[in-house]
Amino acid sequence: MRPTLRQLEYIVAVADAGQVGLAAAQLNVSQPSLSAQLSEVELDLGVTLFQRGRSGAKITPAGEEVVRRARQILHEHKDLRAAAQGGGIFQGRLRLGVLPSIGPYLLPGVVQRLHRDHPSFRLIVREESTRDLDEGLRSGRLDMIISTPEDHPGAKADMLFTEQLWAALALDHPLLVAATPLTLPALAGQTFLTLGSGHRLSHIVAGLAATAGGRVSDEYEGTSLDAIRLMAATGAGVAILPSIYAATESRRGTDVSLHLIKDPAASRTLALIQPNLSKPRPGSELLAEVLRSEATRILRAA
Repeated sequence: MRPTLRQLEYIVAVADAGQVGLAAAQLNVSQPSLSAQLSEVELDLGVTLFQRGRSGAKITPAGEEVVRRARQILHEHKDLRAAAQGGGIFQGRLRLGVLPSIGPYLLPGVVQRLHRDHPSFRLIVREESTRDLDEGLRSGRLDMIISTPEDHPGAKADMLFTEQLWAALALDHPLLVAATPLTLPALAGQTFLTLGSGHRLSHIVAGLAATAGGRVSDEYEGTSLDAIRLMAATGAGVAILPSIYAATESRRGTDVSLHLIKDPAASRTLALIQPNLSKPRPGSELLAEVLRSEATRILRAA
């Protein structure tokens, strides 16, 4: 039957590498052999998958759909092997996408626990924006993601936890005389600092700023929570930070003063999200429980 699983691996490798030569090196096969296999698949399917030239291998519209389905077939094959071995998800590898505003602060303890309890399990983590996580889940580039469920309609979401949001103020900020926690009216007229527009957090912060009568900075968009915290420390504005970051990073330093924002809208919910297949990946419920447990531990210790 054509294409074979090996040929599907070739197709995905070329799509990921963007070059036949680079994909061949990664697969440890010769470039002529890989090119011949691609041509054979294209002839069999009756479509051109890649436009190949000096600049690389550019995937065609028809090729995008074939690559997406190839990823799904390869993932299902891996799941089949894992199920046959009786270990489910923890007998293989998982490509997990995660928001950069949660991954570095939540995952270290999770990874440590998984490696201890499931030594054969390999977790591959990719930090990406909300938009890129959605693309990765839909294309099959990622197996699961940790993200805000409202941004991934049609996917299966296991709710993990809800984070409250905090305001980080410079140590000489006038609001330091106010009581803690802060209400949104107390932030009227303030400049709010947040991540770029590709992140759900930026949309939440924009809503808070509008309600408070403040404004989101159009002079600075952070690429990380560390960056916006440091900008807040200089007096450039008020950084809005999620609970787990505040619990693990901000409280280690003395460059800002943290204040809980007392408002129902000052929160975000995170979920473990996967494609809405007929059956969830084996072990996904256990993984969700490990994530919830670690989040609870971090917040209790704060």
